[in-house]
Amino acid sequence: MFLAPFNFVFILIFTVFQSHSFPLSTSSRWIIDERSGDRVKLACINWPGHLQIMIPEGLNKKPMRAIVSDISHVMGFNCVRLTWATYMYTRYSNLTVTESLDRWNLTVIKEGVVKNNPEVLEMSIGEAQNAVVNELGKVGVMVVLDNHISMPEWCCGDNDGNGFFGDAYFDPGEWVQGLVAVARQYKANPSVVAMSMRNELRGPRQNVTTWYEYMQQGATAIHHENPDILVIFSGLSYDTNLGFLKCQPLTISLDNKLVYESHWYSFGQPSGNWILQTNEYCSNVTKWFMDNSGFLLRNRFPMFLSEFGLDQRGENEMENRYFVCLLATVAEMDIDWALWQLPGSFMLRQGNVDVEDVYGMYDFMWEKLRNPTMVDRLGFIQTKIQGYNDGPCNQTSYILYHPLSGQCVRANDHIFMANCRHASHWIHEHDGGSIQLANTNRCLTTIKQGMLPIISDHNNCSTTPESSWNVVSISKHHLASKDNQGNNLCLEVEPSTSKIVTNKCLCLDDDLRDVLKCDDNPQSQWLKLIPINMINDN
Repeated sequence: MFLAPFNFVFILIFTVFQSHSFPLSTSSRWIIDERSGDRVKLACINWPGHLQIMIPEGLNKKPMRAIVSDISHVMGFNCVRLTWATYMYTRYSNLTVTESLDRWNLTVIKEGVVKNNPEVLEMSIGEAQNAVVNELGKVGVMVVLDNHISMPEWCCGDNDGNGFFGDAYFDPGEWVQGLVAVARQYKANPSVVAMSMRNELRGPRQNVTTWYEYMQQGATAIHHENPDILVIFSGLSYDTNLGFLKCQPLTISLDNKLVYESHWYSFGQPSGNWILQTNEYCSNVTKWFMDNSGFLLRNRFPMFLSEFGLDQRGENEMENRYFVCLLATVAEMDIDWALWQLPGSFMLRQGNVDVEDVYGMYDFMWEKLRNPTMVDRLGFIQTKIQGYNDGPCNQTSYILYHPLSGQCVRANDHIFMANCRHASHWIHEHDGGSIQLANTNRCLTTIKQGMLPIISDHNNCSTTPESSWNVVSISKHHLASKDNQGNNLCLEVEPSTSKIVTNKCLCLDDDLRDVLKCDDNPQSQWLKLIPINMINDN
């Protein structure tokens, strides 16, 4: 597994997307290739196609083939969560793309489609979606088809009529009709690996009893029509609450095709808490996520984090800190996920034409990435970090991951930050023990404040305080040791140089307790020990 004693290039388990064969299935908490039994990780981008025009966004800005190539080869995603509206298949199935554009008098948008994707104009809206799915399949990108809404429009609000079964635009019978039509259309299409039944159930009508009744009905209908694909269950309260499953698990059997989904945003959270209490607030929201959705992973059920995201301009400090907090958990739990979103603009949204959206990977013109650093920051979580065989023979080592930069620690004669695909492996058996370079008797050792830690040659690294490391702060994201004067110091990555040093622990007092308020951003010191299974499952 290792190329050399001190050069731990992770080439087996820690791999980017492997080819998979259709269909997928589940085993314990993992999604797997049904035929080989290998784990398949969903690392997706959301590509909306559920708004009024009812075709995937961006076909007016860039050729479909170029968009798909960017998704796979530039951005590194192996999957697209492609959204659709129920009415596309129940009321507008014969509507052509040209007719859809003309309904809204979108002359300029239509000119863009004529220029970039003229072949779709005379297709029906369903055929246009199918063309995108097939183009994604040509480059091996998997597709999760997400029923985002019933009446095509921007989503979501408590009282928009699309929130819960029985709302003005959400007839359960018509919803099932749409699910069956889509399941039938993509039957035996190896690109479509899953269907998500409904995005962000919400509003004053939502209740658990109705959820069980209709979600199980929808899942059964999909599985009967297309037994090969995964069926994804969303929760309540905008896909943030699946906690009711603790008391009343689902009783239906889908032949190992059942997956749950959740969303995790910073919407509605107080900015001051993120800015002044970063450690504590990250701990609080992570606990909330785990209590309401993430518990499924710990209970060995597959869970897909199907939406999260931020303003990619990097100008919202609260969202920046939320995003780093989330990345730490996604990496530690090795969660399947889908980032919101691909589009840098929408053709028609909330009555406005050609609307910019700063959450998009693309810029407004779909010509370049809005934030090129995002590719590097997502690189680690796009990989399979763990295998799915959790038996007693599994050995686990760790890598040191810095979620703020998306990089990891590598060691030879000294330590430095590197792409996580080339991270060193470490052994850390217990809190307060050494962080030992795997397959060696060398360990990470503190010298003094402001200096790089060294790779010590001690035969028994755990005997010195300088080589003993504790996971500290309520966030559990800091690693602290002592210098030879007995001062507590934390690992830190200097933002300007990417050098790894040990410094006074940010937002912690001298006894390593979290301070009530802190003007510093401690995330430069967030280095996580991320478990890596050492058995090859590819």
